[in-house]
Amino acid sequence: MEERGLRVAKTDKAFFSKIQTTISKLLIPTKIGINGMLITLKRNNVLKNYEIVSNNEEQENEEQLQKKYEDAFILYLESIDKYIMDSIYKKVRSKTATSFEEDALSRYYEVIHLKETQYLEYKYRKQKYLLDLDYMTLKIDNKVKQLSKYKSFYASKMNGIYKGILKNYSVQLADKMSAGLLEKEGIYDSIFDTLEDYIANILPIKIEIEGKEKYSEVLSDYEKIENFLAGKLDTRDKIEKRMYLLAISRKLFTHSLPLVVAEQCYEELLEETRRLIVSSKIKGKKAKAYELLINLIEEYNARLLSTKIYWEVQQEREEYKKFWEAYKQINQDTKEGQVQKEVLFIKNELKKLENVNKNKDIIRFYKDKLIEYGELRELKNSYKTRTKIYKKGC
Repeated sequence: MEERGLRVAKTDKAFFSKIQTTISKLLIPTKIGINGMLITLKRNNVLKNYEIVSNNEEQENEEQLQKKYEDAFILYLESIDKYIMDSIYKKVRSKTATSFEEDALSRYYEVIHLKETQYLEYKYRKQKYLLDLDYMTLKIDNKVKQLSKYKSFYASKMNGIYKGILKNYSVQLADKMSAGLLEKEGIYDSIFDTLEDYIANILPIKIEIEGKEKYSEVLSDYEKIENFLAGKLDTRDKIEKRMYLLAISRKLFTHSLPLVVAEQCYEELLEETRRLIVSSKIKGKKAKAYELLINLIEEYNARLLSTKIYWEVQQEREEYKKFWEAYKQINQDTKEGQVQKEVLFIKNELKKLENVNKNKDIIRFYKDKLIEYGELRELKNSYKTRTKIYKKGC
């Protein structure tokens, strides 16, 4: 009996181990089913409340309805968060997850990582991540009917989240104005990446829902950006794409990305373009970089500086008014007018960059351009004299 008991115990251990593994695998899809039902219920509830708030034209009990909607939204996000930990995490651990689920969990931890250092960004990024996950799940599962109801709510919420993220970056940039160059460049990159993400993923949905007429002012720049969203970009393409991103931001994110921050972003692009001109060794690339610089200066002035009301230094404001008046007087439909515009821009650039040693290469380039257009004359920095040789007895 003792021997049999030992043998049975040994057999049971292997048996129950197999049973436990099998049950775990069976429970995972069950958990997905339960959590999926919960998410659907919470999603339907938040959509119902969103519709009530959106259609409340008479604004009756507005505060109460808004609170009910926000509470439903929080419960909805919590259900998606629970789904990640109960289902996706276990599937990844048991190596039964799809590539989509593995990527979803990886991005989830990237967001969580922000909590210790950038709490405000973490808060917005987590909401964005959870909404993205549910939206993509509906698309992958081809839930056409649910997706059609979801899009309006999704676009509305995402619009607010992106504004919050950009506003947070604007505050960070203001706080780090005395910080190192690399730190500020990191914030600039984050701003441009966020703008690109919005324009690539959210703006098309808003145009679909609200119609092209509402976005007629940004459609031209949006179509230009579409050409840069696929394929590998060189430095010039990257700068040009960011120029169009800023142009759209002046229409869609005026308050989240205030003028003072947009001004710094334009200055950063100008500095990158100047470096590109100086570093380009091939004549054709240098010419294209210069062409981009002229377009960027024009965009900067037309989209931003010409609308600037408050100037810290009054003299700068007066000087800019003269510059802008001179620009408006130029007939740009003629070749001569184009040259006049370039000369005006270059002379204005020289005023900003003079007396700074690091700018000597781009200043030399600008002066060469002015010589080419007959605005300057080049004087040789050397001279020759005739000498006579005298010999004794001559």
